[in-house]
Amino acid sequence: MKILRVINSINPHSGGPIEGLKKASQVMLDADIEVEVVSLDQASEVQGEVDAMPWPVYALGPTKFGVYSYSNQLTPWLKEHLSRFDAVIIHGCWQFHGYAVSKACQKLGKPYYIYPHGMLDPWFNQTYPLKKLKKQLYWSWGEHPVLSKAKAVLFTCEEERCLARKSFSPYRVREHVIGYGTSIASEADSASVFTRPTPQPYFVFLGRVQEKKGVDLLVAAYSRLRSEHPEMPDLVIAGPEQQPEYAQSIKETFPLPSIHWIGPVNSTDKWSLLRQAAALTLVSHQENFGLVVAEALAMGTPVLISDKVNIWREIDEAGAGMVGPDTLEGAETILLKWIGQSSSEMAAMQRKAKQVFIEHFDIQKATHRLIDFLKLELDQS
Repeated sequence: MKILRVINSINPHSGGPIEGLKKASQVMLDADIEVEVVSLDQASEVQGEVDAMPWPVYALGPTKFGVYSYSNQLTPWLKEHLSRFDAVIIHGCWQFHGYAVSKACQKLGKPYYIYPHGMLDPWFNQTYPLKKLKKQLYWSWGEHPVLSKAKAVLFTCEEERCLARKSFSPYRVREHVIGYGTSIASEADSASVFTRPTPQPYFVFLGRVQEKKGVDLLVAAYSRLRSEHPEMPDLVIAGPEQQPEYAQSIKETFPLPSIHWIGPVNSTDKWSLLRQAAALTLVSHQENFGLVVAEALAMGTPVLISDKVNIWREIDEAGAGMVGPDTLEGAETILLKWIGQSSSEMAAMQRKAKQVFIEHFDIQKATHRLIDFLKLELDQS
């Protein structure tokens, strides 16, 4: 079986989808499935990423028309190469690569599948009503035909599937929940020690510092509680400041010495930072999967999350963390619940974190479900 995966960007700063694509593609490669990747990056800007991947990668940028990311190289490339593949997986919605791949696959009779990666979540419509109007116009003639003609729309969890149904109308797609996840760090990464000075113990936020992630709620809740509970762990905020003014406003409003802004971290430091943390904190307003949540669980680190992180049900049912609403009160509640535990309860939660990762969020299992699904689909076609 030969699979083409098409994504807007392979730049790691673009977020979780590319990390999941890389890990899943490695599992496919180990299962003797050929994988090739197309992105719409400018080749010179992602050469390091291209060189690091053990499968062919074609960067067909530059693009224009903003986030829609139109590339005049994609359609000719598909016309020349698409016949070599058994199936295509499209990552993401609302962009040119989905439209172009859909049209090319329909013309050649090739099956294609779509991972929306949370881009059909109704939260975006509620938060950005003007963008919703633009998307609704595009939905009828552009995005919905792409989705409805796909062999299947692949969801990372049941919550994502349910939310997608509330996004736009009409909505007629073939749905299939595949799952998602990550892999456990290598032994070297798991045993590494974070190289920068950090307090012990500490909560950690790890991700892009932006409004959607609810960092302001987390810091406000932490600041309010820290004075009343000085035994509370320090708070480490790691990751690029995607919205610098937003980050600066939080720093100026809550200048506590127990809050440490350490900026981006590399892959080795990421694993050690998660492993050494008392808990991962993420009170996002919208999070399709929350790959960093799965990564923390893989290290046996409990998670303190909002119920807008779509995998919250699995975590709550397993007792692998604390869950609350994406509000200031919700953030305070999960922090208070954590510090109210006994040492034996904390140890039990660490064991449950590792267990729920193995059961639900191991990329090996999720990818093999995808492989089995694709093989069955191709056998029946």
